[in-house]
Amino acid sequence: MLARTGLSAPELSGAPRPGLCTDCGVSRMADARACGRACQFIAPDYPALERSAHGREADPTLGDEAFFGVTLTMQRARLSPPAPGAQWTGITTTLAAALLETGAVDAVLTVAPDPADTWKPVPVIITEPAAMAEARGMRMGYAPTVALLEPARAAGHKRIAFIGIPCQVYALRALEKTLGFDAIHVIGTPCSDNTTTENFHTFLTLLDAAPDTISYLEFRTDYRVELRFTDGRPTRLIPFLQLPISQLPPDFFPLTCKTCVDYTNRLADITVGYMGGDGDQWLITRNQRGAGLLKLIEPRLTTRPLTSSGKREGAVRGFMENTARAAGGLPLRRMPNWLRPLVGRLQRLTGPRGLEFARTRVEMKAIETILHLRRAHPARIKNMVPAHVWRVAARYGLIPGKDETS
Repeated sequence: MLARTGLSAPELSGAPRPGLCTDCGVSRMADARACGRACQFIAPDYPALERSAHGREADPTLGDEAFFGVTLTMQRARLSPPAPGAQWTGITTTLAAALLETGAVDAVLTVAPDPADTWKPVPVIITEPAAMAEARGMRMGYAPTVALLEPARAAGHKRIAFIGIPCQVYALRALEKTLGFDAIHVIGTPCSDNTTTENFHTFLTLLDAAPDTISYLEFRTDYRVELRFTDGRPTRLIPFLQLPISQLPPDFFPLTCKTCVDYTNRLADITVGYMGGDGDQWLITRNQRGAGLLKLIEPRLTTRPLTSSGKREGAVRGFMENTARAAGGLPLRRMPNWLRPLVGRLQRLTGPRGLEFARTRVEMKAIETILHLRRAHPARIKNMVPAHVWRVAARYGLIPGKDETS
Protein backbone atom coordinates (compact mmCIF):
# COMPACT_ATOMS: atom_id res chain seq x y z
CA MET A 1 0.00 0.00 0.00
CA LEU A 2 1.27 3.46 -0.88
CA ALA A 3 1.80 5.65 2.18
CA ARG A 4 3.80 8.81 1.55
CA THR A 5 3.44 12.38 2.72
CA GLY A 6 0.77 14.09 0.68
CA LEU A 7 -0.17 10.93 -1.23
CA SER A 8 -2.76 8.28 -0.44
CA ALA A 9 -4.13 5.27 -2.27
CA PRO A 10 -7.64 4.57 -0.93
CA GLU A 11 -8.91 1.01 -1.03
CA LEU A 12 -11.40 0.67 -3.86
CA SER A 13 -14.13 -1.97 -3.91
CA GLY A 14 -16.27 -3.31 -6.72
CA ALA A 15 -15.16 -4.66 -10.07
CA PRO A 16 -15.17 -3.80 -13.77
CA ARG A 17 -18.48 -4.34 -15.50
CA PRO A 18 -18.77 -7.17 -18.05
CA GLY A 19 -18.19 -6.51 -21.74
CA LEU A 20 -16.54 -3.41 -23.15
CA CYS A 21 -14.99 -1.83 -20.06
CA THR A 22 -11.65 -0.17 -19.34
CA ASP A 23 -12.34 -0.13 -15.58
CA CYS A 24 -12.42 3.66 -15.45
CA GLY A 25 -13.82 3.36 -11.92
CA VAL A 26 -17.51 4.20 -12.25
CA SER A 27 -18.54 0.57 -11.69
CA ARG A 28 -16.66 0.69 -8.37
CA MET A 29 -18.61 3.69 -7.04
CA ALA A 30 -21.64 3.57 -4.77
CA ASP A 31 -24.02 3.82 -7.72
CA ALA A 32 -22.48 1.40 -10.18
CA ARG A 33 -25.54 1.85 -12.41
CA ALA A 34 -24.11 5.23 -13.37
CA CYS A 35 -22.12 3.32 -15.99
CA GLY A 36 -25.26 3.48 -18.12
CA ARG A 37 -24.96 7.25 -18.55
CA ALA A 38 -21.22 7.72 -18.01
CA CYS A 39 -19.59 5.06 -20.18
CA GLN A 40 -17.89 6.02 -23.42
CA PHE A 41 -18.59 2.52 -24.74
CA ILE A 42 -22.39 2.60 -24.43
CA ALA A 43 -23.91 5.72 -26.02
CA PRO A 44 -21.45 8.64 -25.86
CA ASP A 45 -22.77 12.15 -26.46
CA TYR A 46 -19.71 14.21 -27.27
CA PRO A 47 -21.53 17.29 -28.60
CA ALA A 48 -23.46 17.73 -25.33
CA LEU A 49 -20.42 17.24 -23.13
CA GLU A 50 -18.29 19.52 -25.33
CA ARG A 51 -20.88 22.25 -24.89
CA SER A 52 -20.86 21.69 -21.15
CA ALA A 53 -17.06 21.58 -20.81
CA HIS A 54 -15.98 24.08 -23.47
CA GLY A 55 -19.04 26.18 -24.24
CA ARG A 56 -19.34 24.89 -27.81
CA GLU A 57 -19.04 21.79 -29.98
CA ALA A 58 -16.04 21.01 -32.13
CA ASP A 59 -16.34 22.67 -35.54
CA PRO A 60 -15.08 20.31 -38.28
CA THR A 61 -14.60 23.28 -40.63
CA LEU A 62 -12.34 25.12 -38.19
CA GLY A 63 -8.64 24.28 -38.42
CA ASP A 64 -7.96 20.74 -37.22
CA GLU A 65 -10.95 20.46 -34.90
CA ALA A 66 -12.31 17.62 -37.05
CA PHE A 67 -9.31 15.58 -35.88
CA PHE A 68 -8.49 16.88 -32.41
CA GLY A 69 -11.67 18.44 -30.97
CA VAL A 70 -12.40 21.92 -29.61
CA THR A 71 -9.20 23.96 -29.75
CA LEU A 72 -8.45 27.35 -28.22
CA THR A 73 -4.70 27.14 -28.86
CA MET A 74 -2.36 24.38 -30.00
CA GLN A 75 1.41 24.42 -29.67
CA ARG A 76 4.65 22.52 -29.24
CA ALA A 77 6.16 22.99 -25.82
CA ARG A 78 8.71 21.77 -23.32
CA LEU A 79 9.65 22.62 -19.77
CA SER A 80 13.02 24.27 -19.22
CA PRO A 81 14.62 22.65 -17.38
CA PRO A 82 12.83 19.30 -17.70
CA ALA A 83 11.43 17.74 -14.56
CA PRO A 84 13.72 14.90 -13.38
CA GLY A 85 12.25 11.48 -14.10
CA ALA A 86 9.51 12.79 -16.39
CA GLN A 87 8.34 10.80 -19.41
CA TRP A 88 8.89 13.84 -21.64
CA THR A 89 9.64 17.10 -19.82
CA GLY A 90 7.05 16.92 -17.03
CA ILE A 91 4.37 19.38 -18.14
CA THR A 92 1.45 17.28 -16.84
CA THR A 93 2.72 16.76 -13.29
CA THR A 94 4.13 20.30 -13.12
CA LEU A 95 0.71 21.74 -14.02
CA ALA A 96 -0.89 19.70 -11.25
CA ALA A 97 1.79 20.67 -8.74
CA ALA A 98 1.26 24.35 -9.61
CA LEU A 99 -2.47 24.00 -8.92
CA LEU A 100 -1.66 22.64 -5.47
CA GLU A 101 1.01 25.28 -4.80
CA THR A 102 -1.34 28.15 -5.61
CA GLY A 103 -4.24 26.70 -3.64
CA ALA A 104 -6.40 26.44 -6.75
CA VAL A 105 -7.11 22.82 -5.81
CA ASP A 106 -7.07 20.79 -2.60
CA ALA A 107 -6.20 17.50 -4.24
CA VAL A 108 -5.09 15.89 -7.50
CA LEU A 109 -6.56 12.54 -8.60
CA THR A 110 -4.09 10.60 -10.74
CA VAL A 111 -2.00 7.40 -10.76
CA ALA A 112 1.37 6.48 -9.28
CA PRO A 113 3.43 3.31 -9.66
CA ASP A 114 2.67 0.28 -7.53
CA PRO A 115 5.50 -0.24 -4.99
CA ALA A 116 5.85 -3.84 -6.18
CA ASP A 117 5.74 -3.07 -9.91
CA THR A 118 6.72 0.31 -11.32
CA TRP A 119 4.78 -0.33 -14.54
CA LYS A 120 1.47 -0.95 -12.72
CA PRO A 121 -0.77 2.09 -12.13
CA VAL A 122 -2.35 2.71 -8.72
CA PRO A 123 -5.05 5.41 -8.36
CA VAL A 124 -3.90 8.00 -5.83
CA ILE A 125 -5.02 11.27 -4.22
CA ILE A 126 -2.18 13.78 -3.97
CA THR A 127 -2.42 16.82 -1.69
CA GLU A 128 1.20 18.07 -1.56
CA PRO A 129 2.96 19.61 -4.60
CA ALA A 130 6.20 17.70 -3.97
CA ALA A 131 4.34 14.39 -4.08
CA MET A 132 3.44 14.98 -7.74
CA ALA A 133 6.95 13.76 -8.56
CA GLU A 134 5.72 10.28 -7.59
CA ALA A 135 3.27 10.35 -10.50
CA ARG A 136 5.84 11.00 -13.23
CA GLY A 137 6.38 8.47 -15.99
CA MET A 138 4.31 6.02 -17.98
CA ARG A 139 2.21 3.24 -16.49
CA MET A 140 0.54 0.38 -18.39
CA GLY A 141 -2.61 -1.29 -17.14
CA TYR A 142 -6.09 -0.41 -15.94
CA ALA A 143 -6.61 2.12 -13.17
CA PRO A 144 -10.10 2.92 -11.83
CA THR A 145 -9.16 6.55 -11.16
CA VAL A 146 -12.73 7.87 -11.43
CA ALA A 147 -13.64 5.88 -8.31
CA LEU A 148 -11.38 8.23 -6.33
CA LEU A 149 -14.02 10.94 -6.63
CA GLU A 150 -15.93 9.46 -3.69
CA PRO A 151 -13.05 9.19 -1.17
CA ALA A 152 -11.81 12.63 -2.29
CA ARG A 153 -15.21 14.13 -1.58
CA ALA A 154 -15.47 12.24 1.73
CA ALA A 155 -12.09 13.69 2.75
CA GLY A 156 -13.53 17.18 2.36
CA HIS A 157 -11.75 18.15 -0.86
CA LYS A 158 -13.91 20.68 -2.68
CA ARG A 159 -11.61 21.71 -5.52
CA ILE A 160 -9.81 18.97 -7.40
CA ALA A 161 -7.69 18.34 -10.45
CA PHE A 162 -8.10 15.12 -12.40
CA ILE A 163 -5.42 13.63 -14.67
CA GLY A 164 -6.76 10.93 -16.92
CA ILE A 165 -7.06 9.22 -20.28
CA PRO A 166 -10.09 9.81 -22.55
CA CYS A 167 -12.43 7.06 -21.32
CA GLN A 168 -11.88 8.23 -17.73
CA VAL A 169 -12.40 11.88 -18.63
CA TYR A 170 -15.59 11.09 -20.54
CA ALA A 171 -17.04 9.41 -17.42
CA LEU A 172 -15.96 12.32 -15.24
CA ARG A 173 -17.63 14.87 -17.51
CA ALA A 174 -20.81 12.81 -17.73
CA LEU A 175 -21.07 12.77 -13.93
CA GLU A 176 -19.53 16.18 -13.19
CA LYS A 177 -22.72 18.08 -12.36
CA THR A 178 -23.81 15.48 -9.82
CA LEU A 179 -20.52 15.24 -7.91
CA GLY A 180 -20.79 18.31 -5.66
CA PHE A 181 -17.28 19.70 -6.14
CA ASP A 182 -16.77 23.45 -6.30
CA ALA A 183 -14.20 23.19 -9.09
CA ILE A 184 -12.74 20.44 -11.27
CA HIS A 185 -9.67 21.03 -13.47
CA VAL A 186 -9.11 18.30 -16.06
CA ILE A 187 -5.66 17.59 -17.46
CA GLY A 188 -5.97 14.96 -20.15
CA THR A 189 -3.42 12.78 -21.90
CA PRO A 190 -4.16 11.23 -25.30
CA CYS A 191 -5.13 7.59 -25.32
CA SER A 192 -2.38 5.02 -25.63
CA ASP A 193 -3.39 1.55 -26.74
CA ASN A 194 -3.59 0.01 -23.30
CA THR A 195 -3.25 -3.56 -22.12
CA THR A 196 -2.95 -5.35 -18.81
CA THR A 197 0.22 -4.84 -16.82
CA GLU A 198 0.88 -8.58 -17.15
CA ASN A 199 0.63 -8.39 -20.95
CA PHE A 200 2.95 -5.40 -20.96
CA HIS A 201 5.59 -7.39 -19.11
CA THR A 202 5.32 -10.03 -21.85
CA PHE A 203 5.98 -7.31 -24.40
CA LEU A 204 9.06 -6.16 -22.47
CA THR A 205 10.48 -9.70 -22.49
CA LEU A 206 10.27 -9.65 -26.29
CA LEU A 207 12.11 -6.33 -26.49
CA ASP A 208 15.15 -7.08 -24.36
CA ALA A 209 16.99 -9.99 -22.78
CA ALA A 210 16.91 -8.18 -19.43
CA PRO A 211 13.36 -6.77 -19.29
CA ASP A 212 13.56 -6.01 -15.56
CA THR A 213 16.19 -3.37 -16.28
CA ILE A 214 13.92 -1.36 -18.61
CA SER A 215 12.97 1.82 -16.78
CA TYR A 216 11.48 3.89 -19.61
CA LEU A 217 9.61 3.14 -22.82
CA GLU A 218 8.25 5.72 -25.23
CA PHE A 219 6.76 5.53 -28.72
CA ARG A 220 8.34 8.51 -30.47
CA THR A 221 7.18 10.53 -33.46
CA ASP A 222 10.30 9.53 -35.42
CA TYR A 223 8.86 6.00 -35.76
CA ARG A 224 11.08 4.49 -33.07
CA VAL A 225 10.58 3.21 -29.55
CA GLU A 226 13.02 4.55 -26.99
CA LEU A 227 14.18 2.30 -24.15
CA ARG A 228 16.21 3.36 -21.12
CA PHE A 229 17.76 1.03 -18.59
CA THR A 230 18.71 0.89 -14.91
CA ASP A 231 21.92 -1.15 -15.50
CA GLY A 232 23.93 1.63 -17.11
CA ARG A 233 23.36 0.60 -20.72
CA PRO A 234 22.91 3.43 -23.24
CA THR A 235 19.49 4.38 -24.56
CA ARG A 236 18.24 1.98 -27.22
CA LEU A 237 16.04 2.95 -30.19
CA ILE A 238 13.92 0.29 -31.93
CA PRO A 239 12.19 1.15 -35.24
CA PHE A 240 8.44 0.53 -35.14
CA LEU A 241 8.73 -1.96 -38.00
CA GLN A 242 11.16 -4.08 -35.98
CA LEU A 243 8.90 -4.42 -32.95
CA PRO A 244 7.81 -8.01 -32.19
CA ILE A 245 4.11 -7.26 -32.74
CA SER A 246 3.54 -10.54 -34.62
CA GLN A 247 4.63 -12.47 -31.52
CA LEU A 248 1.94 -10.94 -29.31
CA PRO A 249 -1.32 -12.84 -28.66
CA PRO A 250 -4.38 -11.69 -30.65
CA ASP A 251 -6.05 -10.33 -27.51
CA PHE A 252 -2.97 -8.38 -26.36
CA PHE A 253 -4.85 -5.14 -27.03
CA PRO A 254 -8.41 -5.37 -25.67
CA LEU A 255 -11.39 -4.66 -27.88
CA THR A 256 -12.06 -1.49 -25.89
CA CYS A 257 -8.78 0.01 -27.11
CA LYS A 258 -9.47 -1.18 -30.64
CA THR A 259 -12.80 0.65 -30.54
CA CYS A 260 -11.77 3.92 -28.87
CA VAL A 261 -13.72 6.91 -30.20
CA ASP A 262 -11.60 9.63 -28.57
CA TYR A 263 -7.85 9.44 -29.09
CA THR A 264 -7.06 13.06 -28.18
CA ASN A 265 -9.05 13.52 -24.96
CA ARG A 266 -11.57 15.94 -26.41
CA LEU A 267 -13.25 16.73 -23.08
CA ALA A 268 -10.17 17.73 -21.07
CA ASP A 269 -9.48 21.39 -20.28
CA ILE A 270 -6.02 20.83 -21.70
CA THR A 271 -4.55 17.83 -23.51
CA VAL A 272 -0.85 17.15 -22.96
CA GLY A 273 0.58 14.60 -25.36
CA TYR A 274 3.26 14.03 -27.94
CA MET A 275 1.69 13.02 -31.29
CA GLY A 276 1.71 16.47 -32.89
CA GLY A 277 4.82 17.68 -31.05
CA ASP A 278 7.48 16.50 -33.51
CA GLY A 279 9.91 15.81 -30.68
CA ASP A 280 8.36 18.19 -28.16
CA GLN A 281 5.22 17.85 -26.08
CA TRP A 282 1.98 18.77 -27.83
CA LEU A 283 -0.47 20.98 -25.97
CA ILE A 284 -4.12 21.50 -26.93
CA THR A 285 -5.76 24.16 -24.79
CA ARG A 286 -9.52 23.72 -25.13
CA ASN A 287 -11.09 26.39 -22.92
CA GLN A 288 -10.29 29.26 -20.57
CA ARG A 289 -9.65 26.90 -17.65
CA GLY A 290 -6.97 25.23 -19.74
CA ALA A 291 -5.50 28.60 -20.69
CA GLY A 292 -5.35 29.51 -17.01
CA LEU A 293 -3.47 26.29 -16.30
CA LEU A 294 -0.75 27.17 -18.80
CA LYS A 295 -0.27 30.59 -17.25
CA LEU A 296 0.72 28.87 -14.00
CA ILE A 297 3.86 27.42 -15.60
CA GLU A 298 4.48 30.07 -18.27
CA PRO A 299 7.90 31.15 -16.91
CA ARG A 300 9.23 27.59 -17.41
CA LEU A 301 7.47 26.87 -20.70
CA THR A 302 9.41 27.03 -23.96
CA THR A 303 7.22 26.91 -27.07
CA ARG A 304 7.98 26.45 -30.76
CA PRO A 305 5.82 26.62 -33.90
CA LEU A 306 3.87 23.56 -34.90
CA THR A 307 5.16 21.54 -37.83
CA SER A 308 3.42 19.37 -40.42
CA SER A 309 5.13 17.39 -43.16
CA GLY A 310 4.75 14.22 -45.21
CA LYS A 311 1.58 12.59 -46.48
CA ARG A 312 -0.54 10.26 -44.42
CA GLU A 313 -2.92 8.67 -46.94
CA GLY A 314 -0.70 5.76 -48.03
CA ALA A 315 0.12 4.79 -44.47
CA VAL A 316 -3.53 5.02 -43.40
CA ARG A 317 -4.76 2.95 -46.35
CA GLY A 318 -2.16 0.28 -45.63
CA PHE A 319 -3.27 0.25 -41.99
CA MET A 320 -6.92 -0.05 -43.06
CA GLU A 321 -6.13 -3.05 -45.25
CA ASN A 322 -4.27 -4.84 -42.47
CA THR A 323 -6.96 -4.00 -39.92
CA ALA A 324 -9.68 -5.32 -42.25
CA ARG A 325 -7.78 -8.59 -42.56
CA ALA A 326 -7.23 -8.85 -38.81
CA ALA A 327 -10.85 -8.05 -38.03
CA GLY A 328 -11.88 -10.77 -40.47
CA GLY A 329 -9.59 -13.32 -38.89
CA LEU A 330 -7.17 -13.39 -41.85
CA PRO A 331 -3.38 -13.43 -41.41
CA LEU A 332 -1.62 -10.11 -41.75
CA ARG A 333 0.68 -9.50 -44.70
CA ARG A 334 4.09 -9.30 -43.08
CA MET A 335 7.08 -7.50 -44.51
CA PRO A 336 10.25 -9.56 -45.12
CA ASN A 337 12.81 -9.02 -42.36
CA TRP A 338 15.50 -7.87 -44.78
CA LEU A 339 13.27 -5.03 -45.96
CA ARG A 340 12.29 -3.68 -42.54
CA PRO A 341 15.43 -1.57 -41.83
CA LEU A 342 15.18 0.13 -45.24
CA VAL A 343 11.47 0.90 -44.91
CA GLY A 344 12.01 2.06 -41.32
CA ARG A 345 14.62 4.54 -42.51
CA LEU A 346 12.28 5.78 -45.25
CA GLN A 347 9.54 6.23 -42.63
CA ARG A 348 11.78 8.53 -40.61
CA LEU A 349 12.82 10.49 -43.70
CA THR A 350 9.51 10.83 -45.56
CA GLY A 351 6.70 9.67 -43.24
CA PRO A 352 4.13 12.02 -41.70
CA ARG A 353 5.56 14.28 -39.00
CA GLY A 354 4.13 16.86 -36.64
CA LEU A 355 0.43 17.50 -37.07
CA GLU A 356 0.32 15.17 -40.07
CA PHE A 357 1.54 12.37 -37.81
CA ALA A 358 -1.24 13.21 -35.32
CA ARG A 359 -3.87 13.25 -38.09
CA THR A 360 -2.56 9.87 -39.22
CA ARG A 361 -3.06 8.31 -35.81
CA VAL A 362 -6.55 9.80 -35.39
CA GLU A 363 -7.63 8.44 -38.78
CA MET A 364 -6.18 5.04 -37.99
CA LYS A 365 -8.09 4.88 -34.70
CA ALA A 366 -11.35 5.88 -36.39
CA ILE A 367 -10.91 3.16 -39.01
CA GLU A 368 -9.94 0.57 -36.41
CA THR A 369 -13.00 1.39 -34.31
CA ILE A 370 -15.46 0.97 -37.16
CA LEU A 371 -13.95 -2.21 -38.59
CA HIS A 372 -13.67 -4.00 -35.26
CA LEU A 373 -17.15 -3.00 -34.13
CA ARG A 374 -18.61 -4.20 -37.42
CA ARG A 375 -17.05 -7.58 -36.75
CA ALA A 376 -17.59 -7.94 -33.00
CA HIS A 377 -20.59 -5.74 -32.07
CA PRO A 378 -22.41 -4.55 -35.20
CA ALA A 379 -25.57 -3.68 -33.28
CA ARG A 380 -23.66 -1.24 -31.09
CA ILE A 381 -22.24 0.92 -33.87
CA LYS A 382 -25.29 3.18 -34.19
CA ASN A 383 -25.04 4.22 -30.52
CA MET A 384 -21.32 3.95 -29.92
CA VAL A 385 -19.66 5.66 -32.89
CA PRO A 386 -19.97 9.47 -32.71
CA ALA A 387 -20.31 11.70 -35.75
CA HIS A 388 -16.72 12.96 -35.40
CA VAL A 389 -15.39 9.43 -35.97
CA TRP A 390 -17.50 8.90 -39.08
CA ARG A 391 -16.35 12.26 -40.48
CA VAL A 392 -12.70 11.31 -40.13
CA ALA A 393 -13.19 7.84 -41.63
CA ALA A 394 -15.24 9.06 -44.61
CA ARG A 395 -12.06 10.06 -46.46
CA TYR A 396 -11.32 6.33 -46.78
CA GLY A 397 -14.76 5.25 -47.94
CA LEU A 398 -16.02 4.16 -44.52
CA ILE A 399 -19.50 5.59 -44.24
CA PRO A 400 -22.35 4.43 -42.00
CA GLY A 401 -24.80 1.90 -43.34
CA LYS A 402 -28.55 2.31 -42.93
CA ASP A 403 -28.51 0.53 -39.55
CA GLU A 404 -25.33 2.20 -38.26
CA THR A 405 -26.61 5.63 -37.24
CA SER A 406 -29.22 6.41 -34.61
